[in-house]
Amino acid sequence: MNLMLPNAHALAVLLLVVFALILFSRDRIPLETSSLVVLAALAVGFELFPYQGPGGITLNSTDFFLGFGHQALVAVCALMILGQGLIRSGALEPVGRMLTAAWRKAPSLSLLATLLVCALLSAFINNTPIVVMLLPILIGVALRTGLSPSGLLLPVGLISIVGGMTTTIGTSTNLLVVSVAADMGVASFRMFDFLVPASIAGAVAVLYLWLIAPRLLPDRQVPMQSTVKRLFTAQIRLDKSSDATGLQLAEAIERCNGELKVEKIQRGPGVFVTPLPDVELKAGDRITTTNTQDNLREFAHLLGGKLYSGDVEVDETHPLEPHNQQIAEVAITPTSKLLGVRIAQARLLSRYGLRLLALHRFNREDQTRATGVENTVLRSGDVLLVQSSPRQLNQLKDGGDFLVLDGSVNLPKTSKAPLALGIMVGVIVVAAAGILPIAISAVFGVLALLMTRCLSWKEAMAALSIQVVMIIVASLALGMALMRTGGADWIAQIFLSLSFGIPAFAILGILMLAMAALTNVVSNNAAAVIGTPIAISLAQQLMLPAEPFVLAVLFGANLSFATPMAYQTNLLVMNAGGYKFNDFVRVGLPLMVLLWLVLTATLAYAYRL
Repeated sequence: MNLMLPNAHALAVLLLVVFALILFSRDRIPLETSSLVVLAALAVGFELFPYQGPGGITLNSTDFFLGFGHQALVAVCALMILGQGLIRSGALEPVGRMLTAAWRKAPSLSLLATLLVCALLSAFINNTPIVVMLLPILIGVALRTGLSPSGLLLPVGLISIVGGMTTTIGTSTNLLVVSVAADMGVASFRMFDFLVPASIAGAVAVLYLWLIAPRLLPDRQVPMQSTVKRLFTAQIRLDKSSDATGLQLAEAIERCNGELKVEKIQRGPGVFVTPLPDVELKAGDRITTTNTQDNLREFAHLLGGKLYSGDVEVDETHPLEPHNQQIAEVAITPTSKLLGVRIAQARLLSRYGLRLLALHRFNREDQTRATGVENTVLRSGDVLLVQSSPRQLNQLKDGGDFLVLDGSVNLPKTSKAPLALGIMVGVIVVAAAGILPIAISAVFGVLALLMTRCLSWKEAMAALSIQVVMIIVASLALGMALMRTGGADWIAQIFLSLSFGIPAFAILGILMLAMAALTNVVSNNAAAVIGTPIAISLAQQLMLPAEPFVLAVLFGANLSFATPMAYQTNLLVMNAGGYKFNDFVRVGLPLMVLLWLVLTATLAYAYRL
């Protein structure tokens, strides 16, 4: 086959696609920032160099912003809010209670039941809130039974991804592939059109994750609590003979090697002085600070003061006490408002009552003290070792910013739960019956949740992720540019020339495997939207039906098991379970290969390839 270079616009788009995939794979650059860079590059490029293709095909700079109103994005956002409604109203509370009771009565079969329930729920609800609901339950099970949590968390996290690929609404990836294919003239997929091949693969995945995966995983623990010291709040009281009397506060802090963090200065009963650097310290001042026991004693010695806990001087008979404080591990959820925020700006103490002791992240081998991580940008899945009161920790469980990994189950339960569940079922039934498209039925479902007060506007907005919105819009823009400039056709021609003489089912399998490899490195939404026009062009040039090739992209983009960066819940599960990168490779890579073989064979048989 004689291949010619594509036109200048197609070549520029292909180069931008490569650049975008590199950007999307850089976890140090926020995904929403990378998406905006790609979107801006497309808009500016086509504004400066307008495209007029054969047959009157045009592509204007403003066309790339149509993704903000695309039905796939509308459906994804509405379904995220509906999932939030189920969680907030307590509609899933009976599920959590049932699984908790099952683990107490029949531990040997409970993992199987958990995998099946998780897969079923993930077919209709965004899997992030499902995983967030199940993690504390499984950690509690591990604590009570003495099992290692590493044998439970990863299999459940992976089955939630498998369950999501069984229906058109299971994941945002499915919705995007189906919508892009429909935009290109492929017959629309209904909700359960690919349920059979996905269910066959799901059954294989359940057996693998139930019987084999736990045996492949070594015992893992997050070694945080043993590596840090508890923090105490105390007062350093100065008198006339104290070395710090007469010094400015900045000078006193300098004497303590800059480590003294002054919270307040009390000067007489009910009188407090703002701890500014130029404040002059006087006899009788009480400096309140929080640090480790050894550091507090050192500060008192360097300032020539006496250390007090309340009104009692600290000595051997009256040691420092934590005063209703406990240490806990909390994880940053994928929908947290703190994503992308530096720890120094997160105001953990003033907003949440949390004192940070250490940070655990899968690519950080050291468990760094809080004094060394102020400039660290928080990411989804980060586990923070914090000290706080039991009341504050319980309040965290009612919010969506943190997941408290203490093994307790604090599921919401409200009178609105049956109503929220009924609304969700109604949305699914209406869409599955073809009465309304999923984008419209889901929007009406959101309206119903708001009007019945199952969900507030604040809670609805908290369910949305700017990261998801931006990556979808940027991916849709790239897919449009590939399709209209002929870049997708050119890639399909290269694919065909390299696979000349290979049977159609093998070409299908290679396409799915390429998508699976790509989705484990970059965003699965980006991989899916870029791959869909290529798959359709490939089918057209082979003169075969487009549906199996579209499904190859859909399934391949969901096989995000082999790396922790491949899916948003993978990082959360990884840090919560103390897994290493190789644990995902050890368990996820065989699962990816296994499902790739099953799905390729199933599609080839179903479509007679």
